[in-house]
Amino acid sequence: LKNKHVKIAFFGSDEIALPCLQAMSTSFDNIEISAVLTQPDRRSGRGRTLQSNPIKQWAIESLIPVRDPHKPGIEEVTWLNGLGVDLILVMAYGHILKQALLDAAPLGCFNLHASLLPKYRGASPIETSIAMGEDTTGVTLMQVIPQMDAGPIIDSESIYITSEDTGISTRGKIAKACIPLMNRSLPTLISRNFQKVEQVEKDATYCRKLTKGDGRIDFSLTADELVCRSRAFTGWPGSYFLDGETILRVGRMEKDLRDLNLKPGQRYEEVVDSLIVGTGSGAISISELQKPGGKMLPVSDFLRGYSLPSKISFSLESHEGFSITFSLKPRLRK
Repeated sequence: LKNKHVKIAFFGSDEIALPCLQAMSTSFDNIEISAVLTQPDRRSGRGRTLQSNPIKQWAIESLIPVRDPHKPGIEEVTWLNGLGVDLILVMAYGHILKQALLDAAPLGCFNLHASLLPKYRGASPIETSIAMGEDTTGVTLMQVIPQMDAGPIIDSESIYITSEDTGISTRGKIAKACIPLMNRSLPTLISRNFQKVEQVEKDATYCRKLTKGDGRIDFSLTADELVCRSRAFTGWPGSYFLDGETILRVGRMEKDLRDLNLKPGQRYEEVVDSLIVGTGSGAISISELQKPGGKMLPVSDFLRGYSLPSKISFSLESHEGFSITFSLKPRLRK
């Protein structure tokens, strides 16, 4: 297949894959992105209008055949066979693929996963790596098997997570890291001249899909943990705490380096330009707050028109298991 024009089908729904897709479509003379399988349109925005995801939009603009089933099945296998697809590449698609789909391309099916496997298999590897305090992550190219992110590793590309990186900036770094990874790996996949390294199962960790509730601040955690989570959740689900039933969203958050000996949730009221709150170890300094329907404001401006209690409540009785934001082992189905 060295000189053959190779047809690639891409399965994915998230814009994190766009830089890699665009690079592959222009960097190789002997490949063609000939099919895209993606998620259906979703209702979004204030008007709740149906909107296509960025991958589908790119495929339509690029005149590439695209399908968006709620659950891919035998019809998609027939479709791929009819197009003569040689190889399947997956990134952030959102489905565990059945064997019939994996077998639809003679050169195989491969996945770009946004962590250094076997760490952080699952749905939120980027946010989880930041929230867990990692200083390195990356993207792994693996062969797909009918088990979540468990296939043999082909290659990987590492990136650094700085103390300033957020979920948004780290996603951008990983998106760019896919390009050199595929530049060197795609020719080996096409020629079948690649090495496979099996994952060490005992080293595997897992992360689940994030929920809106994950953004609620648990002041019983340490200051370091809360700052990492705040950086991880920038964009969505964000960070917030409750004043009664009012949700107050938090903008920038840092660790306060003074030894203030505050209890979890207790405010340090001798400053006006930031909100300093005790945690399970140390204190955090919040410099921006937003109330429902309002704008994100500097704390000094926010507190001129809003009165906070001396201790912030963070009862988690209605959030069973909330303090364990990330499951490092998969839940067993009963």
